[in-house]
Amino acid sequence: MKFDAALRVPGEIFVGADALSDAMPVIARCGRKALVVTGPHVGRSVMMQRLCELLEEARVEYVTFDGITGEPTDQMIATGVRVYRDAACDFCIGIGGGSPLDSAKAIAAMTVCEGKIADYNGRVIDCDMPAVVAIPTTAGTGSEVTKFTIVTDTRRGIKMLLKGDVLLPDVAVVDYTLGTTAPPSVTAATGLDALTHAVESLLSQRATPATDELAVSAVKRIMKYLPVAYRNGDNAEAREQLAIAAMEAGVCINNSSVTVVHGMSRPIGALFHVPHGISNAILLADCLADMEDAAGDKYTLLARAIGVPDDGFVAAVKELCRVCEVPSLQELGIDKEAFEAAIPKMSADAIASGSPANAPKPYTMADCQKLYIQLGVSSVRS
Repeated sequence: MKFDAALRVPGEIFVGADALSDAMPVIARCGRKALVVTGPHVGRSVMMQRLCELLEEARVEYVTFDGITGEPTDQMIATGVRVYRDAACDFCIGIGGGSPLDSAKAIAAMTVCEGKIADYNGRVIDCDMPAVVAIPTTAGTGSEVTKFTIVTDTRRGIKMLLKGDVLLPDVAVVDYTLGTTAPPSVTAATGLDALTHAVESLLSQRATPATDELAVSAVKRIMKYLPVAYRNGDNAEAREQLAIAAMEAGVCINNSSVTVVHGMSRPIGALFHVPHGISNAILLADCLADMEDAAGDKYTLLARAIGVPDDGFVAAVKELCRVCEVPSLQELGIDKEAFEAAIPKMSADAIASGSPANAPKPYTMADCQKLYIQLGVSSVRS
């Protein structure tokens, strides 16, 4: 199967230590009044204060919606849409981790799309939506450069993967200095999320030569610099390299998509409220080992890129997860019986997401069940 090798990226990408200031003239052209979408922590931060100062200097009006508490739900999005309309905003700015960025995209879409956001699960969003500016303060999700947004349907208990070229932000601002205050746990979760993006895009049947190059580059940066940033969050070089890697990996999944790891991690997040990067991380080594026979040459490529033996890539990923102290499901407080009872639904939801179909080998519900059981046996509390 062949796919278009053209890379789809935001209209403008600003990268560097002063990227937010550099981007402000372009942001000012996006509209008259912005809805700034964020969470309560970033909403009270120096980063937010800096954004507000720059908006005021540029004479851009704004209203803040800091109601993204955790990963976005359909209810949060509906509230954001009401705030946007009541304040007569005409574009959105997302600032924070992947959740506010995903939410800004979803809110902007639902200001013009009919119905509820759950109506668009499994459909391509294609509407003339307002401009979106994405300003990540963590290095991991890559949402600033993707045409995807993930929102939980609270009625059905599933994480919806919503997509459409119109969801690609108009402006992405990748300023690594905004992430220097992220605690080690967030640094680990987001960095491992970016690693999962890069590796899965390389393994995907939708991969292209261009995304392969970016994926290998991202993996090299993350494997080298994530342990450094985890141990010392003030290391500017590590923060910069991880921010670039997250953007590279985001471009990869925007064009090549993901595979079985993401397909299986979303149900864990939806049902047990595990942060997305962590749910990826706890599945990553087992899923990579399961795909190794089907994509061994890609693993050899990655092993050589990071300087380990040809058969050592999966082991290197396991070691990185150990260094970053990825918690087990037991340590996350997930009950063994509850996890086992959810396996049939999680497996069905994983396959229904479509992501496992991109893997280098076929996956069925039974295959997903086997991997969930394998994970549960090793790390769920009795």
